[in-house]
Amino acid sequence: MSVNESPAGRQPTATYDSPFMKACRREPVPHTPVWFMRQAGRSLPEYRKVREGIPMLESCMRPELVAEITLQPVRRHGVDAAIYFSDIVVPLKAIGLDLDIKPGVGPVVAEPIRTRADLARLRDLTPEDVSYVTEAIGLLTRELGSTPLIGFAGAPFTLASYLVEGGPSRTYENAKAMMYGDPELWADLLDRLADITAAFLKVQIEAGASAVQLFDSWVGALAPADYRRSVMPASVKVFEAVAGYGVPRIHFGVGTGELLRLMGEAGADVVGVDWRVPLDEATRRVGPGKALQGNLDPTVLFSSTEAVEAKTREVLDAAAGLEGHVFNLGHGVMPSTDPDALSRLVEYVHTRTAR
Repeated sequence: MSVNESPAGRQPTATYDSPFMKACRREPVPHTPVWFMRQAGRSLPEYRKVREGIPMLESCMRPELVAEITLQPVRRHGVDAAIYFSDIVVPLKAIGLDLDIKPGVGPVVAEPIRTRADLARLRDLTPEDVSYVTEAIGLLTRELGSTPLIGFAGAPFTLASYLVEGGPSRTYENAKAMMYGDPELWADLLDRLADITAAFLKVQIEAGASAVQLFDSWVGALAPADYRRSVMPASVKVFEAVAGYGVPRIHFGVGTGELLRLMGEAGADVVGVDWRVPLDEATRRVGPGKALQGNLDPTVLFSSTEAVEAKTREVLDAAAGLEGHVFNLGHGVMPSTDPDALSRLVEYVHTRTAR
């Protein structure tokens, strides 16, 4: 189904004509919609208060807490979309992998996946495994009304990198060693992860998410030829699996300037762009028929209001010729960002782009 069509078999949802959804469909909007990656999180004092003493993965499994955290930036900043509060490793934890999110480190896997025998640990994900997601999204859609909720998942490459490395990495040496040295095992690993990821996104969409974003946070470490051969097939599989729902599909990675066209070709309706590539250049690289999302450098928010507005104008000017533009940062909100700076930024973009 085209993202420009109303969902088949039912009337348009309450969010269908929202500015965010219109921008994803490359339709005229009353103002450029704004949301931020990591808008629900450590930059908000109310988030730190409700999360106090609760481990990250546990907080992702408490529906009422998830709903509260997801709603916090919508209330505070007036953003045009909420993003479901979770973590990319949640579906891996849900199928029984021994992993944890360690403060200051990130996801750590007790037994990395390095052999073909290890693939047996990656069983299929069922809706029952993540019933808390269905419950939380039900709570959220009732509260959000006409504000869209974005579901998300980690892309197969990024999940595979965590699983093979055993945790965060700067070099991805073990993952790349498998990719280059045992391409059949690598392909089977990514294919298995594509099924898990697609199942996780389907749960979110069927529960009421209006759009989904696939985060390939680490894929910028690859050359285009390696991406096309060793990663793109799994990403295509994920996007094709949810295509029939007719919801916008967003694809984002960091340091992916050389991969933008391929990431769009993988099946995205909206291509997320980090701050390294201006949006007018990004649209040339991506090609026609895609909306773009981005791409203010998150560190700009530590500058003066005047500097933030000046850099925001640069982003908006570069996006002036786009068919569809969703304003966002070029990566996630940093934990020490002043929440008031984000609220001012939303108001500035809305006012500056009012049609």
